[in-house]
Amino acid sequence: MSQRIKQYLFLCLMALTVFSINASAEGIKIKSFELERVDTDWLMNATFQIELSPDLEDAVQKGVVLYFQTEFDLTRSRWYWFDEKPVIIQRQTRLSYQPLTQQYRIASEGFTFSAQTISEALQVVGGVGGWRVIDNSQLDVGKSYIASLRMALDLSKLPKPFQVNALNNRQWNVSSDWLRIPFSPSGPNLIKR
Repeated sequence: MSQRIKQYLFLCLMALTVFSINASAEGIKIKSFELERVDTDWLMNATFQIELSPDLEDAVQKGVVLYFQTEFDLTRSRWYWFDEKPVIIQRQTRLSYQPLTQQYRIASEGFTFSAQTISEALQVVGGVGGWRVIDNSQLDVGKSYIASLRMALDLSKLPKPFQVNALNNRQWNVSSDWLRIPFSPSGPNLIKR
């Protein structure tokens, strides 16, 4: 009897391990981030790794359009008042599936791309290049700031029945953690992480 209980516990632990590995693979992770000064602007390049749950992949193939929102902000701490946010900017990327052509379509800021597989499409969605996020006129050169970045699935853009499902299902809440790095306008022309 004792041996049987040990085997049962061992199998339960193995099942939990496999489940936790699969659960942690889904979501959005920031792989790279850089700010580059070009003339009087700062351009951002970033790469996100996006892993969707099987339910979300299935929803896309059945015609649900997913909107991913990339958010960037710049914050300057002030001891006497609330933090100043001279830059708050967002960018949306749309992912849809076209059953007639059997292709995924990605649209962002007037550009449209096509991909054959969901993994290719997510790679395109996760690539942000040359996005103008800061104009030097918004900055005080002698001050230091914190640059923050994240990407999330915008649940408010889902059809209403899916919004209700998303509230009850963690697999639909897909977002990265905020990445925060120190930023100085008088610093180097290229800031990487």
